[in-house]
Amino acid sequence: MLSRIVLISDDTDFFEYMVQKLSLRKSDELYRFCFNEIPEKLPEIKTSLFIINAERAKDKTIDILRLLKTTPVIVFTYNYNESFALQGYRLGMFDYITVDCTDAEIEAKIMSALNLLSSFEKNMKYRELLENNNIIAKHNEVYLDYCGIIDQELFSLNRNKKEAVLVAISPNEQTKFLLQPNQIETVVLSNIRANDILMSYGINKYFLLLQNTNIKNAEKIWKKISSSLSEKIYAGFSSSMGKNRQQLINDSLNKLHEAINKDNIVAINSSRDPLSNNFKLFKKEFMKKIENTISPVFFLIQQKYNDKLYGINIEQGTGDGYGVLYIKSKYSSGKFRVTSPGLSKVNIDISYESTVKNNSLESKRICLEPDELESGLLEDLLEQFISEFKTEVENEYIK
Repeated sequence: MLSRIVLISDDTDFFEYMVQKLSLRKSDELYRFCFNEIPEKLPEIKTSLFIINAERAKDKTIDILRLLKTTPVIVFTYNYNESFALQGYRLGMFDYITVDCTDAEIEAKIMSALNLLSSFEKNMKYRELLENNNIIAKHNEVYLDYCGIIDQELFSLNRNKKEAVLVAISPNEQTKFLLQPNQIETVVLSNIRANDILMSYGINKYFLLLQNTNIKNAEKIWKKISSSLSEKIYAGFSSSMGKNRQQLINDSLNKLHEAINKDNIVAINSSRDPLSNNFKLFKKEFMKKIENTISPVFFLIQQKYNDKLYGINIEQGTGDGYGVLYIKSKYSSGKFRVTSPGLSKVNIDISYESTVKNNSLESKRICLEPDELESGLLEDLLEQFISEFKTEVENEYIK
């Protein structure tokens, strides 16, 4: 494979020194630049390796390191400088060499850097494949297929008997208009660990899976993240222990909307509704909830997707003590029904019927406290309901 190596130095003797150290093949290309000759679009040049002589040019070298994020950089000085080396490593420098390094050491460091680039190029091809299949978003590490990702991670966590925390993240209705595009994900990605996973479930709405941690430590991580955000962003936490994917998602969304309703940055434990001892009063309040929250959200969702889902129809209905949204295709149908079976409890029953064999949609029940059922949570759950149904319908035509 062709290696394109760029040497940068204001000392021309350095070029001759490094040429002697490099085991160049006929197919390899070598370029030499003084610092004031560096092209303006240096990060865009397809290069295998940069070797920079930082002697008497440490500030300029630091500036270059800040620009180069994907190409390995080896920095040279005559004598080892610990504080400069540490600063370089923090900025992504691959390695550090001095005149005291043997030829074998220099060759080993260069080969390691070129091998790293080869792995990076393979990863970029794999990333392109993931982007083309709409699994991750372009230009960042935000996953889109959150259902598949969470299922996969839960399987691994349960098998290894480890705990993770799912954090549901969202602004409130006022804050979302103040946010810049990708503002939340940029801050989150710069503050989480390498094995943590950020997933998008809507515009400026995210699930963050914090690996190998508990609620207490997850709160500390979120405190660090939220302190870096210019606007107030809310979060709901749910431990993975003993939960399947849908239970984990529902629980984190419940906590998120509890935080938004109470204007707390985070929410962990749900509170009880004060109407628990008065059935008639509770039923009356629930009917108001149908009129003021459930039916308007159903109507909003119906209007949003009218004539936009090929071969799929959405209808809504209400009755004594319930609200329901129907979704239908040629071969399948789904029902999202909100009821109150008794004191201080709201059930959301999601059921499906299909004439297609091996239908993957599963009926489920989501149980909520009355104060948890508000428009934001309901809208998020309906979006999931429609998204999962739409995916299944697309698969029907493949089957």
